[in-house]
Amino acid sequence: MNTGKQLAGLLLLTTALSLPGSLLAQEASPPDEQDGVTNPEASQPDDFQDEGEQFEDPDISIPGAGIVVTGRRNRDVTRSSAQVISVLSSEEIARTGEGDIAGALGRTTGLSVVGNGNVFVRGLGDRYSLALLNGLPLPSPQPLSRVVPLDIFPTNIVASSLVQKSYSANFPGEFGGGVINLTTRAVPDESFVKISFGVSGDTETTFSNGLDYYGSDYDWSGFDDGTRDVPPALQAFFDSGRRIGDLSTAEQGDIVKQLGNPNLVVLQKVDDVRPNFSGGITAGTAFDVGADGRLGLIATASLSNKLRTKVITSQNPFTTDLQLDRDSRNFVTDNRILANAMFGVGLELGEHKFRWTNLFIRDTLKQSGLEFSELLLDGDSLITQNTGWYERQLIDTQLVGELEFGDLSLDLRGGYAQTQREAPYEYEFVYVRTNQDNQDTGDIFINVLDRQRGSASVAFSALKEDLYYLGADVSYPIADWLTATVGYAYTDTSRESERREFLIDGDNIPPGVGALRPDLLLGDAIIEFFGIGLSEPTQTDPAFQADLRINAGYAKVNVVPTFGVNLDLGVRYEDASQSVQTVSRFENPFVSLATTALDNDYFLPGATLTWEVTDSVQLRGSVSKTIARPQFRELIFQPYTDPENQRQYIGNPALQDSELFNAEARAEYYFGRGNRVSVAGFYKEIDNPIEPYVSIGADTSFTTRFANAPKAELFGGEFEFQWTKPLFDWGAGGWLESKQMLVVANYTYTQSELKVRAGDTTRIFTAGVGAIENDATLFFNDGDPLTGQSDHLVNMQFGVEDQDKLQQFTFLVNYASERVTRRGTAGVPDIVEEPGFTLDFVARQELTLFKQPLELKFEVRNIFGRGNFEFQQVDENRIEINSYDVGTSFSLSISAEF
Repeated sequence: MNTGKQLAGLLLLTTALSLPGSLLAQEASPPDEQDGVTNPEASQPDDFQDEGEQFEDPDISIPGAGIVVTGRRNRDVTRSSAQVISVLSSEEIARTGEGDIAGALGRTTGLSVVGNGNVFVRGLGDRYSLALLNGLPLPSPQPLSRVVPLDIFPTNIVASSLVQKSYSANFPGEFGGGVINLTTRAVPDESFVKISFGVSGDTETTFSNGLDYYGSDYDWSGFDDGTRDVPPALQAFFDSGRRIGDLSTAEQGDIVKQLGNPNLVVLQKVDDVRPNFSGGITAGTAFDVGADGRLGLIATASLSNKLRTKVITSQNPFTTDLQLDRDSRNFVTDNRILANAMFGVGLELGEHKFRWTNLFIRDTLKQSGLEFSELLLDGDSLITQNTGWYERQLIDTQLVGELEFGDLSLDLRGGYAQTQREAPYEYEFVYVRTNQDNQDTGDIFINVLDRQRGSASVAFSALKEDLYYLGADVSYPIADWLTATVGYAYTDTSRESERREFLIDGDNIPPGVGALRPDLLLGDAIIEFFGIGLSEPTQTDPAFQADLRINAGYAKVNVVPTFGVNLDLGVRYEDASQSVQTVSRFENPFVSLATTALDNDYFLPGATLTWEVTDSVQLRGSVSKTIARPQFRELIFQPYTDPENQRQYIGNPALQDSELFNAEARAEYYFGRGNRVSVAGFYKEIDNPIEPYVSIGADTSFTTRFANAPKAELFGGEFEFQWTKPLFDWGAGGWLESKQMLVVANYTYTQSELKVRAGDTTRIFTAGVGAIENDATLFFNDGDPLTGQSDHLVNMQFGVEDQDKLQQFTFLVNYASERVTRRGTAGVPDIVEEPGFTLDFVARQELTLFKQPLELKFEVRNIFGRGNFEFQQVDENRIEINSYDVGTSFSLSISAEF
């Protein structure tokens, strides 16, 4: 182990504890906050409560965990929690102006958003994070992740978001970077109706050229009208259990004839892309039930339809010093439609509370792409047309009961959730020009159906994941200074994944025919005359079944040995069975080796000590042991292409669990009303971390695969500052008299290293052979950082707000340094992303029109037009992997509440 790195990690931890000495010399004034949001007009009481008294924030739902206050009564949940947490209230979410919760969380200390809504905590990938809804787990509609992508959750359904970075036994053991708990909107105290509407656009897309294909009549809503149903001839083939080679050419041709719907394959140029639009409605009411009961109802629904055009530069090398083989420009227009609805029922009967929440989210991507490529070694030119329709859907229902029997508290939880992903008719047509005269005709040769040159393919894929969850917790104060909690949790997750891809084959296709547009190329006459048929490259392992069952029990105690000191100590036992196996779709199935069976159990302890040194200064320290299991997609030996970035992935059935040791020290200083500063140091050691790496095919294309590295270490520090100041205190008058200045800043420094020594091995699955031990140094370099980890993360907010009415003007700054997205192998450099610096502006204003109060919101995102840069580099030689201009976006929305 590198002693220099160990020393640096320890110095960061001890630095976090050195702050209070200087802070104690300053005059302390008590904070006064409500629900985690600064309330500058409230009085500042100096009352106390008994040690160990619990306070539950009504907008935060955490399984089996009350917020334990060790001193002064304090409604600042961040301060009063027995763990290290960050809370985004509905007001703080609104201030960021973000449309989805992933974007809002990206403003939180130590959090970054990578790719399609994947939230990284302290530089650790999404596999090391855990997402909960009202304290219950969620399945994922993403093939690449078992963690639900948070960009599908619009902010209008989320009341608050809690990020806990120190582990406690009431949470699942898959807790590497932290847990993100989303709490849906609570039942209202009185009746209301709120409607909203917005328009937006960006400088790269709106009123500029774009691409589209017709699709179906209802595409604007994110729902298909049946046009994309599997055609009858292909469905009959699926049902038969036969292989495509068992069919005659004529039978194959009958299937191809039903695959050439012009509405799905003909790309059209759009001269002036329209602006985006969104709208929503939320309503709620509450009324008394019986003598001591209260029943509340809340419902919300919204729809957004957004367009985005990207011109992506993508290059492929053929040597380790990045000499180019392929240079491409891909013109892509994405139409993303997000529809959601929520219905909640809340019932209070005396001291008992019940909550039933139902959530529906449908996230649809309609994609149109046209790529122009030059093959520099062969001298060929390529035109590739892609059309796709990707549906992600989440249905979730959950019931929670909080029962109070004197000092005994009983929490009961149960839920069912299902996610689906459907991707019918993924078309790709590749036209090849050899740029050489044909010896017979002298014509330039263009062909799409002869796979010796071009290609045409169509794929159908589907994913369904079901999750059942049950849990119970019992808490009892054994003494004034000791509260004990025990609990049990059961989760059963089952995923079915299937992908069938077909190559449309033809031999000796004349150049004039091969150059036809797709709908004419797949016309009945051409299919019959040239005997066009099909082949299926996915027939070896087209379908997989994946399961994960976890039985868990835990016990923890909260000890207050003296006033101002709190120890939260617990241990969790988890017994898990995880499996992945192929599912036969044929009468004569192949024998597959691509299976996984993991049966492991763990004891996972965690402890957090909090010391309230003074009324203003608080110290924390925590240690824990947690795990990270392979995600289903990482285990499934089946190709998958991500439509967001066109990366191809394939899993490794030989992956093993990762085990983590976590330690943290933290100092917090609270001053004034809602003002605070904190500094923290953290350290993590990971055995068998799962890392993505890149393999290069014979055609120089990249495929991302996964393997266990031997070990990794991560350490770093965090700094957070929040300060508000009424301008009246500086003598401001007039318009500024009621205003206050807001400054929020956080910075995270992270360093990570893979530990790879001579003799270390990693298990790699090879088709037809199975799992083989390989030299780990062929895949990982000692000292390389973990994928997805930026050394530096900075978030800042500068704003002016009115204290008497809704009027906010906020600038938001975000910076993330370079991070590795995929690991290079065999001497090929890593693929690196450079997020860089972005500046946003958000304004919110209260208006009155015809005596009706309205809220107007105006946003400008990426003011300086920072692009997306993903590249490989050796010395001064750099090639672009997924780089494009992002542009500046503008949005205007209005809402009214009745």
